[in-house]
Amino acid sequence: MAHSYTNLLTHIVFSTKSRAPLIDEQLKPRLLAYMTGIVREVGGISLAINSVADHVHLLLRLRASNALADAMRVLKTNSSRWVHETWPQRRTFAWQTGYAAFSVSQSNVEDVRAYIAGQEEHHRKVTFQDELFAFLNKNGIEYDERYIWE
Repeated sequence: MAHSYTNLLTHIVFSTKSRAPLIDEQLKPRLLAYMTGIVREVGGISLAINSVADHVHLLLRLRASNALADAMRVLKTNSSRWVHETWPQRRTFAWQTGYAAFSVSQSNVEDVRAYIAGQEEHHRKVTFQDELFAFLNKNGIEYDERYIWE
């Protein structure tokens, strides 16, 4: 085949450091817009992005030449730096070290978009911790609870 054709869709979730509720209504719209720009700069497409006070959900389409780990490093580093530069009083803002990422089939894109859009309502009933454990279990990912929140 002369060309490569991919549709690499990933649902990514990560939290603020120690799950601190740092993403308030002032920060949220600007932060999510800035993060969308970073995704574009690394050659990806943000199909959905939303957050609540302590974590972010993204649905991204990345090129085959983009390593997810590299895209996440750039996204988290640059967005954290931007928060510090834009709001010096938010010097405690930081992201957790890791992230969770789950592949998404094209047939499930609209469901994942709706799920991400409904985060505020969803988290009135379910904690982030319970949500993450459910995702990990549903996707058959082994984990040790002692280390998951570092």
